Amino acid sequence: MPPEIAPELQTTDWLNTDNPVTLEALRGKIVLVEAFQMLCPGCVSHALPQAMRVRQTFSADDVAVIGLHTVFEHHAAQGTREALAAFLHEYRIAFPVGIDAPSDVAGPPKTMARYAMQGTPTMLLIDREGRLRKQKFGGVEDLTLGAEIMSLLRE
Repeated sequence: MPPEIAPELQTTDWLNTDNPVTLEALRGKIVLVEAFQMLCPGCVSHALPQAMRVRQTFSADDVAVIGLHTVFEHHAAQGTREALAAFLHEYRIAFPVGIDAPSDVAGPPKTMARYAMQGTPTMLLIDREGRLRKQKFGGVEDLTLGAEIMSLLRE
């Protein structure tokens, strides 16, 4: 049974891009989505630098890298667009970053809930046809991720 089409990201705003990013618009490319919080140590030390390395290593014609700021704790400290913009500037993160839409009821943000993410960092790897091929909570080794991306590029 083939993997299912990745659900669209539900965002309220985007940074580092003039237009909202959709997974549908990125069909034809491999898409790496890095879900993070700016107060998450693993996100800052591993996941975001890794996403930046992926963006530098692979052609933007083949691989799209996007971030998803999904705040599920410490809302007052990191829940504003201005705080996120300053964070992205400070850490020189230039790829598009969407802000996960807050839940309509108490609970995790909408995209986080839709993907049943356990926390941050969470990496989503989507193939050229828009199918979710991998979802990983926590760290992934660079060589492993590079090999997985190359495998998807060769399909």
